[in-house]
Amino acid sequence: MPADPSPGFAGETPVRSAGTRRGAADRPPRASATSAVEVRRSNRRNRTVSAYREGDRTIVLIPARMSEAEERRWVGVMLDKLAAQESKRVLGDGELAARAERLSAQYFGGRARPTSVRWVTNQNTRWGSCTPAEGSIRLSHRLQGMPEYVVDYVLVHELAHLLVPGHGPRFWRLLEAYPRTERARGYLEGVVAADRLPQLPAARGE
Repeated sequence: MPADPSPGFAGETPVRSAGTRRGAADRPPRASATSAVEVRRSNRRNRTVSAYREGDRTIVLIPARMSEAEERRWVGVMLDKLAAQESKRVLGDGELAARAERLSAQYFGGRARPTSVRWVTNQNTRWGSCTPAEGSIRLSHRLQGMPEYVVDYVLVHELAHLLVPGHGPRFWRLLEAYPRTERARGYLEGVVAADRLPQLPAARGE
């Protein structure tokens, strides 16, 4: 059972061509170079590929006989499917609060305890905010539809402010616990940069 199956399970995808490798034994989990993706092969899986999120990893399940080239292709396909599913799903305030509680337990030993976590529509210049004295966390609605690891990063960032209000060295040391901090920051920086690009004129007829 995946740790967080509801938002992050790509389901079973039929494999049209599984290659010619035969008789391969079940292999132990093998992580990618980034350690963010783990491929699991099984003789019991013949015609389908599936994927789901498990904590900070993505698990991709493939037939044991699949070639290395097919493995790389199907990992890409399944990552795209998961990202597409996640971009369509918007967490409600209750789910957001539950997610914050889980992240606090996972990365801060449960020490960060917000009294409220909710979406707001009046934050257009920052992704999230926190009022430590009240224990309240607010996330900008602009995060809705972004990859879950990005939303999680903003949650972890604001949870860390419940423990350390400022942005000093101690604060950034806390964020080192979240393994996708740099990736999420890069994503958000890219969004900001794209927003600043000049808009191209629409083509005739559009």
